[in-house]
Amino acid sequence: MPGIDECLLEAMSLPGARGAWLVDWTSGLALGSAGESPVGDHETTAAESAELARAAAEFESPAGPGAGPADTAPEDTVPPVEDLIVSTRAGYHVIRFVETAFDSSVFLHVWLDRSTGNLALARMRLGDLAERLVLG
Repeated sequence: MPGIDECLLEAMSLPGARGAWLVDWTSGLALGSAGESPVGDHETTAAESAELARAAAEFESPAGPGAGPADTAPEDTVPPVEDLIVSTRAGYHVIRFVETAFDSSVFLHVWLDRSTGNLALARMRLGDLAERLVLG
């Protein structure tokens, strides 16, 4: 069971990986980072990807945007979105939500080079990492 650092190192072993983050999507803070940042700063990348993750979670929320834990059943506190893929001319950004015992407010984010990255493999491996990740 990998911790944060091991998880990010494993994510960086993906073909074409340029950067990896574990982000708290409620605060936008990077809990860990590895590799490069597309904007030159890991904290800025974490904050920007957290905005995207929050928007996706609200888009699919069964209780609607802005609904809090009191407005949802316990099984609805996990974002119903499994992952997000954003493609740019130079790369792919894959965001995978991580289910946790506490509040499931974190995600893994990997930035892949478009010419050398394997999007399908990245989705599968991030899913596996998200299931095995130990936060504590």
